[in-house]
Amino acid sequence: MGRSDFCLLLLLCAIVGATAQRATNVRSTYHIYNPAQINWDYRRASVFCATWDADKPIEWRRQYGWTAFCGPVGPRGQASCGRCLRVTNTRTNAAVTVRIVDQCSNGGLDLDETPFRQIDTDGQGIFQGHLIVNYEFVNC
Repeated sequence: MGRSDFCLLLLLCAIVGATAQRATNVRSTYHIYNPAQINWDYRRASVFCATWDADKPIEWRRQYGWTAFCGPVGPRGQASCGRCLRVTNTRTNAAVTVRIVDQCSNGGLDLDETPFRQIDTDGQGIFQGHLIVNYEFVNC
């Protein structure tokens, strides 16, 4: 392998590493945003990402369930807004894709109640008040 081949391989590894953002065994609580009741209005929900995403088409805002993001891996602040996560319950392997609309401070995720219940297939999350999940950033 020549020097230029090695440099190309190193660059490709860096790109793959930068795009493969995921975390395991993360705590996820739930938040009641009630997006359907407020017509998916980011401003009425007072979510952090409203500054940048409130005027996106309603189809875009309602395409995925909502979550606040403060996980250990991934972009923060405005850079996380509008991005999607594939969230998997570690107990049941149930999974859902959600869109980041807000920030949180619990060190993990704060899923809207609907996607939380979708992956809480054994009811333990509601009982305990949280789930342990894995997440990975995915294309929306």
